[in-house]
Amino acid sequence: MGNRKFLKWALFLVLTINITKMDAQEKKAVNTSLSAQEQSLVIISALTATGNLALLKAELNKGLDSGLSENEIKEALVQLYAYCGFPRSLNAINTFMTVAKERKENSITDKTGKEIVVENGAKDKYELGRKVLEELTRTAQSKPAPGFGEFAPRIDTFLKEHLFADIFVSDVLNYQQRELITIAALASMPGVEGQLQSHINIGKNTGITDKQLEQLAELIHTNISIMQANTVRKIIGEPLIPATKPDLMVRISEIEILPEYLKDYNTILKEEASASVKLEPGVIAIFPMYQKESPTQIRIIEMYADKATYQSHLKTPHFQHYKTTTLKMVKSLKLIDMESLDKETMLEIFKKFN
Repeated sequence: MGNRKFLKWALFLVLTINITKMDAQEKKAVNTSLSAQEQSLVIISALTATGNLALLKAELNKGLDSGLSENEIKEALVQLYAYCGFPRSLNAINTFMTVAKERKENSITDKTGKEIVVENGAKDKYELGRKVLEELTRTAQSKPAPGFGEFAPRIDTFLKEHLFADIFVSDVLNYQQRELITIAALASMPGVEGQLQSHINIGKNTGITDKQLEQLAELIHTNISIMQANTVRKIIGEPLIPATKPDLMVRISEIEILPEYLKDYNTILKEEASASVKLEPGVIAIFPMYQKESPTQIRIIEMYADKATYQSHLKTPHFQHYKTTTLKMVKSLKLIDMESLDKETMLEIFKKFN
C-alpha cells in the first residue's frame, strides 16, 4: 500500500508540473504584445530618427517611468547613429542628458542598468561581427559581403567590426530589443524600405511576432505619420490605412493684421504653426503666407486629420498662447472650410511629402 500511495503521489506531482508548464507556455504564447518598455523604445527610436526632440524629451521621461534603465536608453541612442546618423543620435543623447539631469534635480531615482562595456576584448572583431550577423539572419555570411562589401570593403568592415561586434554584442539590450529599435527607426524614415524589409525578417528571427509588428506600426502611425506606418503594414501583409480620413478637415484662414502689430504677429504665428506641426501628429499642415503686395493680408492653409484632431488642437498650450496674445492684433478674420475636388490626387501629394 505504501508503494501504491507513493506512485499515486508521484504521478500527481508529474501531472501537476506538466499542467503548470503547459499553462505557462500558453500564457507565453498569448502574451505577444509589446511591453510598456518595448513600446517606449519604439517611440524613442522613431522620434530620434525624425529629429523631433520636443516629443522625444517627453517620451524619454515616460520610458524611465515605465522601467527602462538609463543604460538601456543610452545603448538605444548610441545604436541609432548607425541607422539615422550621428547628428540625430547626438541630438537625442544631449536631450537625454537634460532629462537625466532634471530628474535628479527633482529627486527621481532611475535604474542605472547593466554596465556598458566600451571594449569587448575580441581579437578578431570582423569575425565576431560576421558570426553575430549569421545568428541574426540565420544565413551564412561570406567575407566580404557580396555586392556592396566587394565594391566598398571599408563599409563592410565598419558594419561587421563596429555595428555587429561592438554594438550588437553588448548585452545591455538583447537582440530582440535591438531589432525593435532598428525597425522603428527605419519605419520612420522614407526611402529605406529595402533595409526595413531586411530588419523585419531579422526581427522575426529574434522572436518578434506579426502582432508586435502591427503594434509597432500603430505606434509609428500615432507618433510619426500614417504613410510611414503603412510601409510596415505593407511588408507584413496588413491592410494599408488611407492617408486621409473621410472627415479630413481643410480650412483657409483669411486674416488682416493691424500694421503696427505685424512684426509681433508674424513671430507668434510662426512659433504656433511650427509647434502644431511638430507636436501634434494629426496636424498635417499649418502653412502661413502673406500677400506680396499687402503683407498685412495673411492666409493660412490648415489641414487636420479629422475634426477630433482640430478640437484637440484648439486646447493645446501653443494655440491658446497664439489666440490670447494676437487677439488685439487682428483687424479681421474669416474662416473658410474647404472640400477636396480630387481626393485621389491628394493622396499622391502626401506621398511626395514623405
